[in-house]
Amino acid sequence: MNLANLTLIQDVARHGSFAAVARQRDVDPSSIGRLVAGIEEELGFPLFARTTRRMEMTEAGAHYLARIIPLSEELDRATDECRAMQSEPRGTLRISASATFGQRFVVPRLAAFRSAYPDVAVEGIFSDNNIHLVAERVDLAVRLAPAVAGDYIVSKLMDTRYRVVATPGYLRQAAELKRPEDMAHHRAILFPYRDYRSRWIFRDAAGTVTEQRVDGDLVLSPAGAIRDAALAGLGPALLPDWLIRDDLDHGTLHPCIDGWDVTATTFDTAAWLIYPSRSYLPAKVRAMIEFLRGSSGNRH
Repeated sequence: MNLANLTLIQDVARHGSFAAVARQRDVDPSSIGRLVAGIEEELGFPLFARTTRRMEMTEAGAHYLARIIPLSEELDRATDECRAMQSEPRGTLRISASATFGQRFVVPRLAAFRSAYPDVAVEGIFSDNNIHLVAERVDLAVRLAPAVAGDYIVSKLMDTRYRVVATPGYLRQAAELKRPEDMAHHRAILFPYRDYRSRWIFRDAAGTVTEQRVDGDLVLSPAGAIRDAALAGLGPALLPDWLIRDDLDHGTLHPCIDGWDVTATTFDTAAWLIYPSRSYLPAKVRAMIEFLRGSSGNRH
């Protein structure tokens, strides 16, 4: 059994169809079917049970897959270790992040990264779904949270802070917005998660915490859509500093309820770099980690 066949079995098991794997590889679906049939003939047992809508793994196929995944990972690790002997990182780096963080923070930095590391190809998976790193073969992920649990290697990329912001034009014609209770006179632009759309938490300089109910008839996601709506003058919004830093610098958004910390969940939040737990860190991943840390303006 060669490495290409091991990878093919895993891809078909993950996607559940020959057609999906064929599209991924830009080949005819019938060629994938012939390859799988040849593998099954070589093994002497069926790997997949075919139905009209989807293929499921047989009991023998599932057992076989569970045994070959560690072997496949070991082969990938051996390849990465050999590549790490080279002076420059190389290969394909799969990086995952939330939709807005990926678009607003990662993508603008890719030109400089590719210039520094021309032998590294980048595949970005930017989605608000919680992607499984191992199943999706993700090398590096960025998660926005107070902390990250699980069997991963985790390091902080940067602390994050939230601000209530609105456009100068909105603030000129709207009610005063200088204290938490002033939110009662505004229709906020809200995020669909429960805490973000029902109440925001404020903390003054003395450490006193106040919970303030927020109301609004505009609920949007991802966070980039909320920023765009705020820039359109549709109301105040609660947004992270990494997303609105340029808007504040250019004056297109203005901070409200200044002098208070604000959050919808907890005041201690961060952007975390995570990758599957393994004893060896490929050079391509190390290069991206150091690059993102350097360009974030924070080092941890």
